[in-house]
Amino acid sequence: GEEIDVTLMFADLRGFTKMADKRLPYDVVFILNQYFELMGEAIESTDGYLDKFIGDGIMAIFGIRSGPNIGAKQAIGASIKMSQRLTELNQRLEGELKEPLRMGIGLHRGRAIVGNMGYGDTMSVTAIGSTVNTAARLEGTSKSLGVQLVISQEVIDAAGVELPEHPLHEVEVRGRQDPLHVYAIEDASALKPQKRRPTPDPIPEPDPSPHQAMS
Repeated sequence: GEEIDVTLMFADLRGFTKMADKRLPYDVVFILNQYFELMGEAIESTDGYLDKFIGDGIMAIFGIRSGPNIGAKQAIGASIKMSQRLTELNQRLEGELKEPLRMGIGLHRGRAIVGNMGYGDTMSVTAIGSTVNTAARLEGTSKSLGVQLVISQEVIDAAGVELPEHPLHEVEVRGRQDPLHVYAIEDASALKPQKRRPTPDPIPEPDPSPHQAMS
């Protein structure tokens, strides 16, 4: 294992457990497998590493191969694709569901220990550390904010983009001493990041004239 700068993603279906209690096991597995297939394709198509499925949740890592800056861009791109795929799945299952599936996604970037962990046949590459915990908390924050996607400022800075249509929020995250600045996106499929404009260099002040210097 090694400590590297990556972007962590956690995604979760909203209210699926309650809905599953009223359906046959076969139906639950059928719906979940379609969901996982579309989300997995969206993550892997943007060079993300699909870490694991946790119940109806997903953990993914971006930037293991591509580095922190490209990885942050890929995570944002994957979130957009996942939202688009969820819309497609809801259209496909329109006759099967009383209400459409809803999803929450959290993205955070930072240092994490990434390595092959586990035992026996369960060994797999995963990540641990405060960055992982914070990303998981942001997925939960998306529920309290009533949005589909929450992105930390750290991800936006690494990606070198701006989200001018979305205000910056300050949120308290359990396990962190300082509040975190995040963007709350109601519909990730409509997200349109803009390349950050470079900050212009300050105009140097003119050198004083010999007369001014002497005075």
